[in-house]
Amino acid sequence: MASAPIVPPVLAPVLGVTSSLSGKAWRWRGGNMELSEGQGGDAQGLDRSILDQLLLTRGVAPDDLERHAKPTMRGFLPDPSVFRDMDTAAERLAQCVMTGEQVTIYGDYDVDGATSAALLVELLRQLGHAAGYYIPDRLLEGYGPSGEALVNLAQSGSRLIVTVDCGAMAHEALGMARDAGVDVIVVDHHKCSPELPPTAALVNPNRLDESDVGAAHGHLAAVGVAFLLGIALVRCLRVKGWFARRPEPDLMGLLDLVALGTVADVAALHGLNRAFVAQGLKVLARRERIGMAALMDASRLTRAPQCSDLGFALGPRINAGGRIGESTLGVRLLTTTDPEEARAIATQLSQLNEERRAIEGEVQEAAEAQLAGQHNMAVQVISGHGWHPGVIGIVAGRIKEKTGKPAVVIALDDLQGKGSGRSISGVDLGAAIIAAREAGLLVAGGGHAMAAGLTIDPARLADFAEFLDTRLARDVDRARAGQAMLLDLALAPGGLTPELVETLEAGGPYGVGWPAPRVAVGPVRIIKADIVGKDHLRIVASGNDGRSFKAIAFRAGESEMAQTLLHRSQGRRFHLAGRVKLDDWGNRPAAELHLEDAAFAD
Repeated sequence: MASAPIVPPVLAPVLGVTSSLSGKAWRWRGGNMELSEGQGGDAQGLDRSILDQLLLTRGVAPDDLERHAKPTMRGFLPDPSVFRDMDTAAERLAQCVMTGEQVTIYGDYDVDGATSAALLVELLRQLGHAAGYYIPDRLLEGYGPSGEALVNLAQSGSRLIVTVDCGAMAHEALGMARDAGVDVIVVDHHKCSPELPPTAALVNPNRLDESDVGAAHGHLAAVGVAFLLGIALVRCLRVKGWFARRPEPDLMGLLDLVALGTVADVAALHGLNRAFVAQGLKVLARRERIGMAALMDASRLTRAPQCSDLGFALGPRINAGGRIGESTLGVRLLTTTDPEEARAIATQLSQLNEERRAIEGEVQEAAEAQLAGQHNMAVQVISGHGWHPGVIGIVAGRIKEKTGKPAVVIALDDLQGKGSGRSISGVDLGAAIIAAREAGLLVAGGGHAMAAGLTIDPARLADFAEFLDTRLARDVDRARAGQAMLLDLALAPGGLTPELVETLEAGGPYGVGWPAPRVAVGPVRIIKADIVGKDHLRIVASGNDGRSFKAIAFRAGESEMAQTLLHRSQGRRFHLAGRVKLDDWGNRPAAELHLEDAAFAD
């Protein structure tokens, strides 16, 4: 059963806030869940009411609450055969498994590419087939399959190449592979053009000719598509009797890879993706994959990983290899069976991640210096000579968050520019990049609604920026006009408890397309406010009920909200809005607020 469409928020101001310290109105995401005056009744029943409300306001139909409350593979997994070319791809791979034909998995250099490649390498290994892999160098080869690399793999003996997280738009490169006599299966999720490249099979829910059921899974990351191909492959081999004398592979044991790639690629966490991540976190908690366990140790994760850890601790370390280090490190780590090698690679990736953060900070500062001259642009297009191409996507995301507009950051050299873009909900940046390429403004480009990449002649920068501004201005205005601080719950400080955190977490895993609950707490007085770390606002607040709590706003020290709470809070009361988290550093766990906005309460 498919999820119902997301319901629009009820346009009633929460706590009367029509303009917060960040200039936003506070609206209910769905129904009114104000508990600030206290609410009696059975606590277990109240917890269930809160959970049901979270699901309903994220688009779940009333008769489908149970399935979404505990997302399982059985509840959400489609028949892989509904996707175009899936059975053809499975049949071709099965042929290689049964005959021992040489196969190479060609993956992108980011987390989605690394996990997709590792998943197929591991699955084929369990099937008795030793597949090779190839990850291009980000700086030397760029994004997507290189025709030269594909031909070289064919000349080295590969009779089948499977590209993962790339290839959907690689017409020229795949044409070279065809001419070299090698079959290529493309497993991707990026937007496709009407004319598909020459392949043995192209499995991508975002094909324009995809079935309705297949297209409904267009939010999958490439690793999710690869997992579905794995299911189809095992089913094909089962029919052929391949497992008469062999054990079947552990498909569920691959879900740790699917979860990591899905979250790190910022794929929408609804439907099947949510089931992938929910079940994948259980696999991760078992620490059975040697490389993943080493990565958790390097990240200093001693508890079971949470969804946020995949995006903020594990994913960035895998990405660091592709961004500024050696592109193969991620796949090597995720497929190794040697604990010593795993520890060495995980340590190296952590060191690279620290280097990446330093480089990112320099580019971020330079990029923000250009923002003053772009106030009237619908899309922030920012460029600079000497910027490291490995961090521009991260910086684009930071600029997007800072400005509330789509952002494209371009690293220039003497010959060309390499760009990466991030968008806001309601603005399809990937389609605009493809249109710019088709208009002759880009050397190459593609992506999906929320993220895109491109290659550009520096002489076309002004024309490109004007093209995006003209094409997307109306969409950006509409999306920004609808922006509000959407809240799920309002309560007094005494309601901010570890038990509440547990209840809210039961509606997860959360991410893009399935937003984490946001609560309003108040009214409160600010007892203490200061800046800690690198521009983080930390406060202690106390309510009328005599209860106090801690809150922190990351990278917000210079914001109007922070300056007001730091210097103009004396004698005033506030409502605070954000996401509740568990602070388990002390002897007694306590709930704290990750602050996103504030408003005067009187």
